[in-house]
Formats: sequence, C-alpha cells, structure tokens
Amino acid sequence: MIVITGAAGFIGCNLIRKLNELNYNHLIVVDKFDNELKNSNLEGTKLLASIDRDVFIPWARENTEAIEFIFHLGARTDTTEMDLELLRKLNTEYSKSIWKLCVDEQIPLIYASSAATYGSGELGFSDDESLIPQLKPLNPYAVSKQEFDLWALAEEKKPFFWAGLKFFNVYGPYEQHKGKMASMIHQCYLQIQETGKVKLFKSYRDSIAHGEQKRDFVHVSDVVNILIKLMHHRKQSGIYNLGTGKAKSFNEMVNQVFISLNLEAEIEYIDMPEEIRDKYQYFTQAEMGKLIKELNIEQ
Repeated sequence: MIVITGAAGFIGCNLIRKLNELNYNHLIVVDKFDNELKNSNLEGTKLLASIDRDVFIPWARENTEAIEFIFHLGARTDTTEMDLELLRKLNTEYSKSIWKLCVDEQIPLIYASSAATYGSGELGFSDDESLIPQLKPLNPYAVSKQEFDLWALAEEKKPFFWAGLKFFNVYGPYEQHKGKMASMIHQCYLQIQETGKVKLFKSYRDSIAHGEQKRDFVHVSDVVNILIKLMHHRKQSGIYNLGTGKAKSFNEMVNQVFISLNLEAEIEYIDMPEEIRDKYQYFTQAEMGKLIKELNIEQ
C-alpha cells in the first residue's frame, strides 16, 4: 500500500490520479475530509481506504507491514495564518510523528517542504543542506516548514530513504478549493472570467516595476512526475528544490493567460496590504542542479 497524506488537496489528488493511471490502486488516503469542495477532488479515483488524519498514526502502527511508501503532503498552507502554534501543531509536530513512524517501521518517506522557507531570497535559492539553517522565513507558515526541515536534518535516526521537497509555485487542475491560497495563475483566470481584467500588487521596490515581481511557476503534473520518480529511485536522501529553475514575471504570466483565452490583456496594479509588505517574496527561482543530477533529468 502507498499512503498519501493531504490526499484531497491540490498536489495530493493529482498524485493519486497519476498513480491510478500507472495502475497503483492500493492507496490509503489521509486527510481531514471536512471540506466538501476539496473532497470532490477525489471523485473517480481508485482507493483502498480513506483515513482521518487524527487517527492515521495509531492505524498505521497496527498496519505497518502493508505500508510500502508514504507521501506526506498534508499541511496547513495558508501563508497569511498568523497562529504559529497552530501551524507548528499541524505542520511541524504532525510531520515529526510521520517521520518517527517511518523510522520505526523502515518505511520510505517523501514529505512536502516549501520554497517559502527561502524568505526574501537574500541568501539565494540553493538546496545545499549546509545553508538551510541560515534561511530567514518571512511568515509563520514558512517558519513551521523550516523548523521541520531543520529537525529532520538534525535527527540521528532517519528513514532508510527520505526526501523533503521544497515546492515552488505549483499550479494546475484541482486547486479550486484553495480560495485565496490558489496559484496566481488560477486566480488570474477567475478574475478574467469575472471582470475581464487582472489585479496585481504594485511593487514597493524602486528597482522592480509593477508586475515584474517573479516566481518559479511549475505545473503540478511535473511535480507529480518527480514524486513518482523519487519513489522508485530511492538513492540519495535529502532536501531538494522542485521548480522549473526559470522565474517568470507576473506580467508575463498574466499575458499568457489572456493569450490562451484569446483576449486583450488588461492589468490593474493595486496597493499591497501593509501587513504583508515586509513578508512578500519579490523573486523565487529554484536551483535545480541537485535534483537534476540525482534523477539524471534531461533539460
């Protein structure tokens, strides 16, 4: 059996659909299952069982012989959530319990970290593990992810194979339940459908024009393919970036969405809320050399 936590979520459900496509149907899916729209992401998938996240660990302790692999993708991903203790409980402490299960029962593990851990990017975007302690996350969500990365690296006892993946800006199908946390591409599409134009935050740096803030946008299908490659590869454990390695500006991305809809681009630049101005990433771009070398990926 393969276990996927955060199964009803955006990346989780896309992973399940790809696994089904590859004839993996003995899947145990773990989530809170308290959001009807989110739960609809699993419609039509082939699953062995669905388990509430709050009872998964004791269930797993009773069924470890049947578990072949765990993808731990579940987390509270709201970057505007200010309750650090809640985020630590859901993102850091729960991840520790998954890790300890994998150590005790020798289950290979892939877990979701985040590019949000890189903060403003002033130290670059290298996934060299010796540099990770120097990173300065900008919001509590990123802090909770960073704390688990550091804890995992420091642990003496580790699963025989493990990988933490720093996802960059993932977009694609089945993210409609995420609301304000959906990808910028998804939000642009909705804005165009509703108003015919897209609103983007102004830049508050003199060196960066409005809309020229950049992100490493990566399609969820590429993310899922890498997850499955790593599941089979299982050689070098560690923390890896997962993006495209090529940043695109919001202006460029929005124009591409308009072109895909055969519409003339119309962009309005709006004030950024003051409370997030000092927590805003102006640039992200994954350094992908480590993962490319590990999986021998052709560029």
